Amino acid sequence: MRTKKDKKTPKNICRTDEVSNPVRQIANPVRQNCNENSEVARPFMKKQETSSGFTLIEILIAIFIFSIIVTTIFGSFTSVFSSAKMIDEDIDAYEMAKNCFDRMILDLRSVRISSEFNYIRPGIGTDNPPDPYRIVGDISYAETGSFSRIRFTSQTHLPLEKSTQDGIAEIVYYVQSTDDDSYVLRRADSLYPYKRFEGKVFEEKKTDPVLCENIKSLEIKYYDDEETEHDHWDSESQEFKYATPRAVRIKLEFGDDSASLLFETMVSLLVYREKVK
Repeated sequence: MRTKKDKKTPKNICRTDEVSNPVRQIANPVRQNCNENSEVARPFMKKQETSSGFTLIEILIAIFIFSIIVTTIFGSFTSVFSSAKMIDEDIDAYEMAKNCFDRMILDLRSVRISSEFNYIRPGIGTDNPPDPYRIVGDISYAETGSFSRIRFTSQTHLPLEKSTQDGIAEIVYYVQSTDDDSYVLRRADSLYPYKRFEGKVFEEKKTDPVLCENIKSLEIKYYDDEETEHDHWDSESQEFKYATPRAVRIKLEFGDDSASLLFETMVSLLVYREKVK
């Protein structure tokens, strides 16, 4: 005997309660009995969007941080440019000092002197002229400063103003003040007859070439055959036995009030005169 099998309700399908009154069914929504695995779609809950922005404190903090960054960047640029300027000034200073020392070394190594066989000592009460090839080192005064000065003769004459004359020149290195209260190192160069350096008096000229500017000090030391150091020298003097120095040390300092550079060199003379007995 066949029996009618009860139909099984499929899983995950919600059952609805039977409502006899259709009007009530419309008015009252149908209750749904669904388990957690129900296939019926759940309603989507959309969050309400809230407006966002920056507060005044945040803006002020951002401006403060930005100003610090900008100040740091510009400070770095300023430091770099200042360092570059100082480097350029140092390069110019070293170049000027090199050219100055090269000229002085060349002049001193080409020095011309009277040998002990041709030299005539200055006699007392005589009218003998001074030795034209003498070496004189003394102190000169320019405004409020005192600087070393050296006079000698050399074969390194530099003709000026398109002159073609050549010969043994009287060379004088001396410091002179300028109109802006600074000092410059000048090189005097004149051919025979030597009239600019008479005794201890030297005729300075504004037309003498400038080797170095902004001079702060010039110190020249002289060394005899026993390597004794002297602040001055006179090859026409009994004090030095009418001899010429064996070597000359030059110290040159130049710069401004904030910074200065000091250079030094030693020049051994290739020719010299022994002490005259």
